[in-house]
Amino acid sequence: MIESLPADLADVLALVLNREDPVHVALRRQVPYLSVRARCTCGCGTAYFELDTSEVEPAPAGPGTVVAAEAQVVVETGECPGEVLVFTQGGYLSWLEVCSWSDDVEVTLSAARHWLQPRS
Repeated sequence: MIESLPADLADVLALVLNREDPVHVALRRQVPYLSVRARCTCGCGTAYFELDTSEVEPAPAGPGTVVAAEAQVVVETGECPGEVLVFTQGGYLSWLEVCSWSDDVEVTLSAARHWLQPRS
């Protein structure tokens, strides 16, 4: 079942995709045409996208699967318990992955919305 793009995913994509990077600008144009194909069942927030590629051009992100954007999750203490990665396949948004490296801090997409620090 395909569901439309939830606010938490739209917000994180807006935070992670830099408005000045030409690849990210092209990926931002794809967001209105994204929907969720599947989500991870553990509750982390990882989502796999469905995209109507007839509506948008591919971003110049390179062939194959590419990590097109990433942002560290940094909490108030300065600890980095995880990150968010945005993957493309053939220049099209493919999935967003929430990675957790901590046993002490639960990293979810909802929590990450408040702690993201995009990498330059």
